[in-house]
Amino acid sequence: MKRLGILGGGESGVGTAILGKQKGYDVFVSDKGKIKEKYIKVLEHFEIDWEEGQHTEANILNADVVMKSPGIPDKVSLVKKLVEAGIPVVSEIEFASKYTDAIIIGITGSNGKTTTTMLADHILRQGGYDVGMAGNIGDSYAKMVAENDFRYYVLEISSFQLDGIVDFRPHIAILTNITPDHLDRYEYKFENYIASKFRIAMNQNENDFFIYDADDKVITKWLKNNPIKSTLIPFSIEKELGTGAYLKNDKIQLTIQNNTITMQTDTLALEGKHNLKNTMAASAAAKLVGIRKETIRQCIENFQGAPHRLEKVLKIHHAQYINDSKATNVNATYYALDSMSTPTVWIVGGVDKGNDYKVLMPLVREKVKAIICLGEDNSKIKDAFGNVVDLLVETYAMTEAVKVAYKIAERGDTVLLSPACASFDLFENYEDRGNQFKEAIKNL
Repeated sequence: MKRLGILGGGESGVGTAILGKQKGYDVFVSDKGKIKEKYIKVLEHFEIDWEEGQHTEANILNADVVMKSPGIPDKVSLVKKLVEAGIPVVSEIEFASKYTDAIIIGITGSNGKTTTTMLADHILRQGGYDVGMAGNIGDSYAKMVAENDFRYYVLEISSFQLDGIVDFRPHIAILTNITPDHLDRYEYKFENYIASKFRIAMNQNENDFFIYDADDKVITKWLKNNPIKSTLIPFSIEKELGTGAYLKNDKIQLTIQNNTITMQTDTLALEGKHNLKNTMAASAAAKLVGIRKETIRQCIENFQGAPHRLEKVLKIHHAQYINDSKATNVNATYYALDSMSTPTVWIVGGVDKGNDYKVLMPLVREKVKAIICLGEDNSKIKDAFGNVVDLLVETYAMTEAVKVAYKIAERGDTVLLSPACASFDLFENYEDRGNQFKEAIKNL
């Protein structure tokens, strides 16, 4: 019996354990931290061996293959020992894909991948397709493969998950954009991170498709120097294209295989330039799998966006509160500030992943009337913007931040939570941060 070792007892680890057990592996799940009660119940139900609070090396180094959760870096000593021993260390995406013949739409990028994934899934569903949405979002992909027989998968895939692929090959790959992010995991070399993102196309052939942002200089330069085999489908809001999606007279023109759809942009459910691009990418993927024009048009008009991503919460005394907790890097916050059309009280801060705030300077000068710092260490934010805004306040809890915002915000203002940082100093994750924001607003 083959042995499957799993590092990490979260959503992807437990999902992989279920699939591994179903496929006849002897499975062992090991988590250095605590495993949540709900996951322990699942492991017990499937009679899967597990441990928490430690990694017993002997029980892992005897595996035939190891699935590593995306949060565990390659440089931890146990992973290095596995590699030295010649034991394959793969991601959930790699492991699960071996057990499905479904058509896969794989979506990666520094920003916009969740929205693009949700929109692509929404269009396929409305088109009557049998589709599962997984990866970095929602349920475990491996668990879905174990329990369903979907014809299509729309997968949101992080660079960490791509680092653990060998044969994974999406029929349609989408790369939304590339900006410096997670550089602490890539030896602070941007090119390592770019190469990681492009792994999504490494096994594609000429029958597959690669949808990408043709306005993104990092992507276009990399493609020029590192050509890929799949058919290129670019999208742009800056230039006209023969194939792909572009803007013309404020309408989206989508041309694929000499077939053109024209879509109004003034009726789009999602606001902001970045969402025009997300819409183009998802629509192109939908067209490639044969969804009808009318369905695509309707779906991009009635789509409800991702929670914690520019989510309108409430208006209080004519000031709009917006939850953009999912903005965990500077680029995501750039998009958020760029789409603000009223004076903004900006709540920012958290665990800084080597952020360079300079790119935000013009937007802050133009749109931000006050900054509320929310984090254990706000020194970089204070250094960057202390002389730019009239008012900068430091806070250390969400309730406090929201109360301060409430005092500052006047009629017609926007209070924007867009942290540009990870959430782990004060919160469990960005969802917890966003939910606390919403809760605090309701309690005002």
